[in-house]
Amino acid sequence: MGGGFTDGPGTEEARLPQAAQPDLIYGLNDRPPLGQSVFVAVQHVLAVFVGIVTPPLIISKALNLAPSDEAFLVSMALFISGVGTLLQSRRLGPIGSGLLSIQGTSFVFLGPIIALAKTVMTEGTGQSPQTALGVVFGTCLAAALVPIVISPFIQFANQVITPLVTGVVVTLIGLTLVEVGITSLGGGFEARARGTFGSLENLLWAGIVVALIVALNSSNSERLRMISVVAGLAGGYVVAILAGKIGFSGLREFPWVTIPTPLHYGLGIRLSALIPFSFLYVITAIESIGDLTATSVLTCEPIAGPLYFRRLRGGVMADGVSSMLAAIFNSFPSTTFAQNNGVIQLTGVGSRYIALFVGVMLMLLGLCPVVGGVIQSMPQSVLGGATIIMFGTVAVSGIKILSGVNLDRRSSTIAATSFGLGLGVTFVPDLMQNMPQLVRETFSSGIATGGMCALLLNVVLPGKKA
Repeated sequence: MGGGFTDGPGTEEARLPQAAQPDLIYGLNDRPPLGQSVFVAVQHVLAVFVGIVTPPLIISKALNLAPSDEAFLVSMALFISGVGTLLQSRRLGPIGSGLLSIQGTSFVFLGPIIALAKTVMTEGTGQSPQTALGVVFGTCLAAALVPIVISPFIQFANQVITPLVTGVVVTLIGLTLVEVGITSLGGGFEARARGTFGSLENLLWAGIVVALIVALNSSNSERLRMISVVAGLAGGYVVAILAGKIGFSGLREFPWVTIPTPLHYGLGIRLSALIPFSFLYVITAIESIGDLTATSVLTCEPIAGPLYFRRLRGGVMADGVSSMLAAIFNSFPSTTFAQNNGVIQLTGVGSRYIALFVGVMLMLLGLCPVVGGVIQSMPQSVLGGATIIMFGTVAVSGIKILSGVNLDRRSSTIAATSFGLGLGVTFVPDLMQNMPQLVRETFSSGIATGGMCALLLNVVLPGKKA
């Protein structure tokens, strides 16, 4: 086993001077006292908790899964995030960055997973949601080899996947997920079936969540901004409880402990979905590079040279390994989270020793099914109030990336074509209904369609790559 808590002196590296981060109290290889470590770890967990549990919640609601399945998926998402965090920070041979980085469930795959599962469920006589999940997990497992394979060559990726391509993809992720968020805000698919979609009650609860998040996020207090999403969800949840819309009697049916069960939903594969899913793994790898670089800066570690690239290779490889473990243990693709970088900046603690506490906390939360039961009882409109802002924030992040690109005629043509096709297949999904299955499913995701278009045009069009 590699790692421990030392990377060696790294004297050959160009390190960021300590003066550049005067608020850094504990560096990467320092060991803070136990009490401080636990306190800081709790803040990291709060920062990433919503991001980890939201994808399984949305997917469960979209597929109309039973409450027990929904709680199980939430539990497994937390458990695998804990395992991945330990792997990422501790390092196992070449796997892991050795930084204070946290693994979590990726939003990038949300739309494509729902689309693939619904396609499987509606074929022929129809398949159960559980069978569809098996196909999703099998496809994610196979495609997760991509970041593992490309990790040794990661330093060459920026020659092909430029900020223009990344900006287009990140913007499309946010824009294409807005439909999912606004559906949840109105009450979800169940509310549509009951005829209560967009009711005053649903809009009121969602409005409370939105108002709380916006108010706290506009505060001058960094602590309040960090907990804005958690506080917003908690506020909407409490209002729903006071309104008598949430009962906890059903929690008695949940076992005290969830035992992770490999391949609980079986394992299938959809070969035609491998192309878009593989492309999305490439995109998450590029995102992870940015997150790992930011963490390196905040912890005064090198952002150039052999040690830096070794960490990037290990971090991207850890993404792939964590995603494979996730598929085996009934969770969705995993990626390096950016949310906890704010906690590092706020607390001044960059020690990867903290990640051990974070990983164990997430695993324990995942092993406790009551946590999943409490979360899955949250009204869809409450969740929608948070996700509509979260997805909008993702789109804004993509716009920020594009703002740094020289949008000349070539770049504007690439962006315009990619946005047009990506949003087009999202808004009009039956566009490809007469195409062969391979073509139909390859371009069923607006993210994959727009992203692949941007990548292809950026390679073949003459001129300087932006």
